[in-house]
Amino acid sequence: MKGKIALVTGGMGGIGTAICRQLAQQGAVVIATYNRGGDHLAAKAWQEEQRQQGYEISIHYVDVSDFNSCQTMVQVIHSQFNCIDILVNNAGITRDVQLYKMNLEQWQAVLQTNLDSLFNVTRHVISHMIERRYGRIINISSINGQKGQFGQTHYAAAKAGIHGFTKSLAQEVARKGITVNTISPGYIVTPMVMSLSDEIREKIIAQIPVGRLGTPEEVARAVVFLASEESSFITGSNLTINGGQYLL
Repeated sequence: MKGKIALVTGGMGGIGTAICRQLAQQGAVVIATYNRGGDHLAAKAWQEEQRQQGYEISIHYVDVSDFNSCQTMVQVIHSQFNCIDILVNNAGITRDVQLYKMNLEQWQAVLQTNLDSLFNVTRHVISHMIERRYGRIINISSINGQKGQFGQTHYAAAKAGIHGFTKSLAQEVARKGITVNTISPGYIVTPMVMSLSDEIREKIIAQIPVGRLGTPEEVARAVVFLASEESSFITGSNLTINGGQYLL
């Protein structure tokens, strides 16, 4: 993987950071995208924190819900690095609310960020991968895209849509040296999960057969494997990382 160019959307979150670090450890040149409401200073602070810990990671602002913003991002990256070998579609948001209380803006925000983003980014990356006859695309879904979750009709719908996207694109590009796979994490130790009350977290853990939350590094190691040469016969698949909480 040394020298491969890896683009990780949503690269500054809990799972995204771990993915960026693991790919960098394997010798990849990593670009992490961010939005953060346009807080560029926070993004640069994140980048400096990674540098201090030994990780040289480039950063790039993008609105993954906007087709043109993604096009511009990919054009800039190609001008700087010549190609994108590995794409990790990791960007996502939650806006939990029951459907009967949900407004159109909440629905659209989640669908656009969590599902439309796959088209917006991948559409601009895939043509160059086809030309070079090489690529690794890993899409990050969720256990709730498989089993559903109270208050997450929009989130679960978006994450479920990732599976259809993955399977279809995998068939389109399999003969062109490109693999496309999905990872569906369960409950992972991230700031979002850790912000829940102790009582709610304990209820979640009680539903997980292995008896604990997962770690971002466990998800990241799976990404590294699917991005490697050793996984070249795996495409159109979904890898669940949920401690046995949901088996399909």
